[in-house]
Amino acid sequence: MSKTVLITGAAGFLGSHLCDRFLKEGFKVIGMDNFITGDEKNIAHLKNNSKFSFIKHDVTEFIKIETDIHYILHFASPASPIDYLKIPIQTLKVGSLGTHNLLGLAKAKKARLLIASTSEIYGDPLVHPQTEDYYGNVNTIGPRGVYDEAKRFQESITMAYHRFHGLETRIVRIFNTYGPRMRLNDGRVIPAFMGQALRGEDLTVFGDGSQTRSFCYVDDQIEGIYRLLMSDYAFPVNIGNPHEISISDFAEEIIKLTGTTQKVIYKDLPVNDPLQRQPDISLARKLLDWEPKVNRAEGMKITFDYFKNLSEEELYRSDHKDFSSYNNK
Repeated sequence: MSKTVLITGAAGFLGSHLCDRFLKEGFKVIGMDNFITGDEKNIAHLKNNSKFSFIKHDVTEFIKIETDIHYILHFASPASPIDYLKIPIQTLKVGSLGTHNLLGLAKAKKARLLIASTSEIYGDPLVHPQTEDYYGNVNTIGPRGVYDEAKRFQESITMAYHRFHGLETRIVRIFNTYGPRMRLNDGRVIPAFMGQALRGEDLTVFGDGSQTRSFCYVDDQIEGIYRLLMSDYAFPVNIGNPHEISISDFAEEIIKLTGTTQKVIYKDLPVNDPLQRQPDISLARKLLDWEPKVNRAEGMKITFDYFKNLSEEELYRSDHKDFSSYNNK
């Protein structure tokens, strides 16, 4: 008999790919999303799949599901600076109240829960590369704190349920991930650069471009998450690509890939923007026998081809979400 997995944030970038993966593995999948930052088109191809069902719901509200559930993956959350700066309260609530609701559901269903944490819990790190035993350097009251602290609390309450209730839990710390279904105008560097190139705009680098990032292709990320869920390890695990590159060098890569003739322009660095970001994946290699397989050149070409096929409306709209109601809750 097929086991059932509930995936919150199912219409988002990673959530929709997780739906695909679990269906491929033979699971019944229940997707849940309220479409604050998710997009219905990301799961439109699953509409006629008999093993997929969808519930439009905000996880910060009480969750009741009648059917048996064996696994829960909590991927509901704004995940880009543009989003969580516009909806700071909802960002905090989905990491706290939303996680609490899902922990209660997992306890009632005797399900295993995996939460999507983030490299942002390390803040602007003083340790490089970042290992799972590093506690981080986070400004709790800065503009990015709503996301960082939501995720840090999410980890804390998850471990509390694991220790106190004996709940089976898993924690994945996700580093920069990219691929098809990213929102073009969500503010993150890869869609930002590619969108600017496609619109014939100059590429915008914040700061002097010396800050670094490490980019993991979505298929590799999903594989790491799947292996972690099926493992017996309850503590956080970094899943990301350790190949580091400066933003200025990355801009040059995008120029070559896209063939744009536009120049690179520089603007002030946002408050608390991390200067270095690189995962130490020694633990993932040891526990999960996992490491990235897709090189950046290959992954970037696939991603750029996806963006090239977007409609002109999608290419030029600055933001397609109305967040006003969510900040009043």
